[in-house]
Amino acid sequence: MSRRAVKILSFVLALIGAPIAAIAQAAAPPVASTPFDYYVMTLSWAPGFCDLGGQDTSSPECAVGSGDGFVVHGLWPDNDYRPNPEACQGQDASPADLADEHGLYPNDSLAAYEYRKHGTCTGLSAHDYFATVRNVRQRLAIPAILQAPHQPLHLSPGDIEQAFMAANANLHPDNMAVTCSNGELIDVRFCIAKDLSSYAICRKVARHSCQRGSIAVAPVR
Repeated sequence: MSRRAVKILSFVLALIGAPIAAIAQAAAPPVASTPFDYYVMTLSWAPGFCDLGGQDTSSPECAVGSGDGFVVHGLWPDNDYRPNPEACQGQDASPADLADEHGLYPNDSLAAYEYRKHGTCTGLSAHDYFATVRNVRQRLAIPAILQAPHQPLHLSPGDIEQAFMAANANLHPDNMAVTCSNGELIDVRFCIAKDLSSYAICRKVARHSCQRGSIAVAPVR
């Protein structure tokens, strides 16, 4: 390739790359301003939630044909040794905020509740908090085996951890927990650095991982 061709190609790539970089920078949510140690992103296993009473709430992920597997339960500011902050002072999420987050949580009622109980303790507006939730969720890959199983699975909590670690680089057992109830998978929790730069070590969370040898993973509906 000639030197002129190289310059032209470099110029074209620069034009293409510039807006992408700008979008990436603009999309990065602000860092929380209040004191806490790390976030806990909790992804609820919708079929397990529905089996254990969630279907009585008429939540859409429990409807036959929803096809929902892991859904966002919440992103919670957490501390290793101090009480976890909850229900701090702040304004409730507005209808416009809830419209922006639509599709992130299973329903707007849960989104509003989660912002009131947890999001207000980050110092972020509802808009910025939901942007943070979306940013974290988009960076977590769901293992293929757990994306939409149509038959019941029986796995150990360690198997589920290993599947997530294989699908997400730099994720380790001390960054997460697999929880269960009545022998069923309930959720998987991931600890994320406050500045969103990495996973966080959170032994307090990790030690509450389910201790059963095998748990049922209910199929999607």
